[in-house]
Amino acid sequence: MKTIEHHFSELSEPEMKSRAQDFEILMQARRTVREFSDRPVAREIIEKCLATAGSAPSGANRQPWHFAVVSDLALKQEIREGAEKEEREFYATRAPQDWLDALAPLGTDSNKPFLERAPYLIVIFGQKFQIDEQGNKLRNYYVTESVGIATGLLIVALHNAGLATLTHTPSPMKFLNKILARPVSEKPLMILVAGYPEKQVRVPDITRKLLEDFASFH
Repeated sequence: MKTIEHHFSELSEPEMKSRAQDFEILMQARRTVREFSDRPVAREIIEKCLATAGSAPSGANRQPWHFAVVSDLALKQEIREGAEKEEREFYATRAPQDWLDALAPLGTDSNKPFLERAPYLIVIFGQKFQIDEQGNKLRNYYVTESVGIATGLLIVALHNAGLATLTHTPSPMKFLNKILARPVSEKPLMILVAGYPEKQVRVPDITRKLLEDFASFH
């Protein structure tokens, strides 16, 4: 394999600590919102954030993801209709009571107006395989893990750019393949809603685990 020199920029320990703390403060302020403004967002901002997501590590460097960016109102309406259909069935028949109890404090239900109102929906697909230049079918590895890392970077990039996000996972999601003309070999994993929050938006009063509650040092 051809290699290139990696130009690693080493920082002083004080600068490392300062940057780590500043970034923690930035990310601790991130909150999921469910009320979005229809205020437009420049496409270039979304493109830059997607490029950040594309820098994620992946199994065998196969980069097994596709991000379908939806801003067309008619398509957003169609996605909302499909998602709400699945959500109504979920809340009415498929969700176990303990799951419904866990969701109750968050105030969620089958009504998803943000899918239509927010300027962007980013539908994230995992690719089970890819086709090389010779037409050979190549299996992708660690698809869910790789796409999860890329999605995390995308959420961070969007927050860093000053936008709010919401992760939405209607189940099942195969209706998204049809609406967005994606091959059946791609698995839709998430709809990431992105845009500005509505003015004076309110969010659930929740807390996050402390470091000692979710990390151990050995």
